[in-house]
Amino acid sequence: MQGIKRDVELVVISDVHLGTYGCHAKELLQYLKSINPQKLILNGDIIDIWQFSKHYWPISHMQVIKHITGLMAGGVEVYYVTGNHDEMLRRFEGFKMGSLKIVNKVVLNLDGKKAWIFHGDVFDVTMKHARWLAKLGAFGYDILILINRAVNYFSLKLGKGKISLSKKIKNGVKGAVKFVNAFEQTAADIGISNNYDFVVCGHIHQPEIREMKNEKGTITYLNSGDWIENLTALEYNDEKWNIYKYQEDVLAQAVDLTKNNHSTFNREQLFENLVEEFNLMKNV
Repeated sequence: MQGIKRDVELVVISDVHLGTYGCHAKELLQYLKSINPQKLILNGDIIDIWQFSKHYWPISHMQVIKHITGLMAGGVEVYYVTGNHDEMLRRFEGFKMGSLKIVNKVVLNLDGKKAWIFHGDVFDVTMKHARWLAKLGAFGYDILILINRAVNYFSLKLGKGKISLSKKIKNGVKGAVKFVNAFEQTAADIGISNNYDFVVCGHIHQPEIREMKNEKGTITYLNSGDWIENLTALEYNDEKWNIYKYQEDVLAQAVDLTKNNHSTFNREQLFENLVEEFNLMKNV
């Protein structure tokens, strides 16, 4: 099964948070190695610059970046849409190198329909008025994920299933539910007012595809989820969107990462390989 790959016209991933303990880089790498995308949208918070530490950067995280640069070197069109955790990249908005473009938003024509794609933090009131609080929340979320992993380890040992503490907290707090609903409706309302057919976001870690409407019209709202808890992406193929779920993908889970992996390489060797692929990408 290692050599079998799915052809996908468009893939949207967001909220990977490379550089944090909660990131499922290995699973994301398996997914990326299982597909042949024509176009890849990195919809914000791919690298978590807020929480980046030189003391924590596993090889699997570097391998994700290396694989994406390999896709770019191979001519796959890649848009890096900036988010709040990688907001430092916003100063490079408009940058192009080979098939890579750094943007704050992107509008695509998909079979005659317009898709408006952006991260979504612009709708977050906390981001606008209390950035320190948002960063504190991000740190707390990372700690909660670590605690959740420990809880699940013992839960599985006892023969019980996995649980998501953060989901239970979110679903149990009315304010969190109201925030998600307001976020989705705001994105839909603005999309409708600008005559888009699809509005595609990340940021809130809630994978979703649903029709939304107001008095002015209807739009399809989509959210790609995350690679912390849900391990999801959006795929567009044959004029249809669907939510990709790693946990249901036997093909991706079967990808053997021990073949041609760099576990025996040091970080310097991986970095040199990365630079080589960037140089190749310049010539694409």
